[in-house]
Amino acid sequence: MAAPFEHSIESALQSGIGEGGVPGRAYLDQLRRSEEAIVDLRSAYGHRYPTFALLRQPERTDDLAEMAEVAMILAQSSDVVFLGTGGSSLGGQALAQLADYGVPGLGALRTKARVHFFDNLDPITFERALKRLPLETTRFVAISKSGTTAETLMQTIAVITALKRVGRSGKIHEHLFGISEGAAGERKGLRELLESMDCKLLEHDPNVGGRFSALTNVGLLPALVLGLDVRAIRAGAREIMQPLVLGRSAKEIPAAVGAALASAAVAESKNMTVMMAYADRLERFTKWWVQLWAESLGKKGKGTTPVAALGPVDQHSQLQLWLGGPRDKLFTVITTGAAGFGPKMDKELAEKAAEPGLADKSMGDLVAAQGRATAETLAKNGRPVRTIHVEQFDERAIGALMMHFMLETIVAAHLFGVDPFGQPAVEEGKVLAKRYLAGGK
Repeated sequence: MAAPFEHSIESALQSGIGEGGVPGRAYLDQLRRSEEAIVDLRSAYGHRYPTFALLRQPERTDDLAEMAEVAMILAQSSDVVFLGTGGSSLGGQALAQLADYGVPGLGALRTKARVHFFDNLDPITFERALKRLPLETTRFVAISKSGTTAETLMQTIAVITALKRVGRSGKIHEHLFGISEGAAGERKGLRELLESMDCKLLEHDPNVGGRFSALTNVGLLPALVLGLDVRAIRAGAREIMQPLVLGRSAKEIPAAVGAALASAAVAESKNMTVMMAYADRLERFTKWWVQLWAESLGKKGKGTTPVAALGPVDQHSQLQLWLGGPRDKLFTVITTGAAGFGPKMDKELAEKAAEPGLADKSMGDLVAAQGRATAETLAKNGRPVRTIHVEQFDERAIGALMMHFMLETIVAAHLFGVDPFGQPAVEEGKVLAKRYLAGGK
């Protein structure tokens, strides 16, 4: 079986990180250092260190039955709303787009239920949504690892209040589910609130942080509701783990190669990292990656600024800057097997439009050509770019991509000398926000 995707840094070694295809010293130094990270990860995997529980997620099957049971109940609703923010939502959204959720002009095609993600706390948007939803036939899933996320708690309390207003006071448990960590009675917050109403709770793995939780029930429950094959998602992730588990060297592990490239780019004054995906169904994936990269690496003055972009649209808004502006960026261009897909251009109409080259070409042919052209143009203009091509974008592929970038982030953290799992600056902001909300100064 072919690999889930093709990963190449050759163009980056042609310009910016090397010369003439020969890796620069900075890259070679970082690749050697990434070997240390791979050895540590292999040891963590073998010893089942709790901190690295995410490494074992791809091989899990013990949690699938409970997820499937809840998903079947949710899928019988007219609407399913997932409440949560950051890592509690972005992984699920990234997977959901594979089922065409959130793609312009399409709905969720694999389920009768309309699926919604409320991840940003905007009072006007949320109030209007509650008024528009058919609450009697809507179910909600509140997700918070700690159970103390203020945004999610407010959303959940507002939902309970709205359900009571439509006469569902005694049936809140039929409408509301949750995912949170901690044993019964152990934590206050979301768990205590939902348990007080006999709502079904799935356990959030306490050893897997929110932004690394896409392959747990946090990401897979929405995927199941939308009819996706979650076993294939984890199987794709398992393929990415295999080279590490089997003792391959860093240069044979694409995630280690990517991390070394990112670290070497910093040595070459490339302090921004752009991910440009040529598929609407990868738009949320790029947002998921932005949080993963930013929150994991932005510590002690280290890290690079991640930028999410979407092709072809961002060719018309950012490409000029990338080519004519500061040489401070490393690029990742992700393409899919788009050629041959989509509407085919009528020859006569193409000629009338003075574009005979479009005749008999599909929309996907143009997208494929643009992805290739953008990567080559960046490289020819001295902008380091790596390419990732996913010929068949399916559950296996997105599971592999997610595992790849989680590993890449962890290895990059080793190279930058930071802990990828904490977010002290974020926690500080949360504490201040709650103080101000309570009327403090």
